Amino acid sequence: MANLKEVRTRIESVNSTKQITSAMKMVAASKLRKSQNAILALRPYAEKFSEILERLTANGQQPMVNGQQPTVNRVLIIPLSSNKGLCGVFNANVIRETINLIKNEYQDLLDNNRLDILCIGSKVEESLKFKKYPVVGNENVLLDDLTYDNAASFAERLMKDFEDKKYDKIVFVYNQFKNAATQVLVTEQFLPVISQQSTDNSQQSEIDYIYMPNKEDIFNVMLPKSLKMQVYKILLDSFASEQGARMISMTQATDNATELLKELNLSYNKARQSAITNELVEIVSGANALKNS
Repeated sequence: MANLKEVRTRIESVNSTKQITSAMKMVAASKLRKSQNAILALRPYAEKFSEILERLTANGQQPMVNGQQPTVNRVLIIPLSSNKGLCGVFNANVIRETINLIKNEYQDLLDNNRLDILCIGSKVEESLKFKKYPVVGNENVLLDDLTYDNAASFAERLMKDFEDKKYDKIVFVYNQFKNAATQVLVTEQFLPVISQQSTDNSQQSEIDYIYMPNKEDIFNVMLPKSLKMQVYKILLDSFASEQGARMISMTQATDNATELLKELNLSYNKARQSAITNELVEIVSGANALKNS
């Protein structure tokens, strides 16, 4: 009977876990739908905006645009994770990619205290601080209130740090949303903007624009807008990827709980049948003993 009680307790525990994971799956699916619609609606506009902007970078006079890699004295890395767990390897991938990036490209800067890390997401912040990496702060609140205004304000601070020469390069590490089941880990240079004018001169020669009032003024207005939009797109990509990873993770957890419940119920029924059989044997044995006496 003790075995029956133990199995029954496990069944109740697994069933409770299944209800929780099922509820989390539905919440993640709802958030995924909203964030997926937002990022898919933004991408065509952002891509066309970037295409037009690239045609304005021919002179490369803007300090935030540099086609040639400048001397890098100080770098800021911004990894994006989530504030919560239970989303599979979503956070672990970002942490691992950030560490590999530092070891492969910026180890000298790290050794000379010329590398800073600004985290977005408490999970990556906790992990990198634990590993003694130079985390200078966080912007975790961006994930709690993900709006264009908040993203634009954050982008303005990054642009100011770059213009004030606090950093020579700013790099984002994040998961780019592909679909609910797939996230692509991306390392993307934010500043300085890399001009790609020379990649397709033949196509550029076929298209031209008339600039009013002039090319330089339009460029000076469009570049900050483009950078703000880029930060907003990165945040949306990461958030949608997080919800997709969490939905898949919770789906798998719910399926595993369902399979485990089947096994536990089978074990419970076998144990109950065995207990009933033992009781019947004891009753028959007792009746026979009384008859013989």
